[in-house]
Amino acid sequence: MVKVSVIIPAYNEEKRLPETLKKIKNFLKKNKIKNEIIVVDDGSTDNTVSISKKYKVKVLKNEKNKGKGFSVKRGMLAARGEIVIFTDADLSTPVEFLKHFINEHKSGFDIVIASRALQGSEIKIPQPYLRELSGKIFNVLVRLITWLPIHDTQCGFKSFTRKAAQQIFKRLTIYGFGFDVEALYIARKLGFTISEYPVSWYNSKATKVDFLKDSIRMFFELFKIRLNDIKGLYK
Repeated sequence: MVKVSVIIPAYNEEKRLPETLKKIKNFLKKNKIKNEIIVVDDGSTDNTVSISKKYKVKVLKNEKNKGKGFSVKRGMLAARGEIVIFTDADLSTPVEFLKHFINEHKSGFDIVIASRALQGSEIKIPQPYLRELSGKIFNVLVRLITWLPIHDTQCGFKSFTRKAAQQIFKRLTIYGFGFDVEALYIARKLGFTISEYPVSWYNSKATKVDFLKDSIRMFFELFKIRLNDIKGLYK
């Protein structure tokens, strides 16, 4: 049986994926963890697919760009592991933290999420000031609008038991960057337990986030989550 499934959503990641896949494969081999790695290509126009296949990982290809949330959802629902984790293609959170996440699951948590805001976390390479400020403002809005008691919803390194992944992501409706909040909102709605774990984090200069456009979109997605709940979509 596959113990850990690693999901990597990727859009035009031909430059960053080789190093990321090497690090992940070496870590899993060194720690003798039975695994599968799934790269979900989000309609890339570069060599993301062919490069992924060279590393002998499973590749799921979206015919056109659908968004990070859609790609994570597709990978999560296709995964066969007892524990399913998704990580950004830039590996901003080092894969070594997976060992700690597995231990958190063993202690009983359904979901473990990386946090850059807890005591013990380390920001090795910070974001530009405006992005960091917008992140803090967004977190305040998350708490006010969704009542989620989470310190950092947006760090792209989260793991789920297979049961939690299946139940949560089949209900996911948001495919932009607000999908993290929706996934955690659904998790709390369904009664799954969540552990926040402090991590080291390295900002990537090659981020795909459009500061203005994505910030506005994520703000309105918070209200969509509440509306979806009122409609009963998360039952």
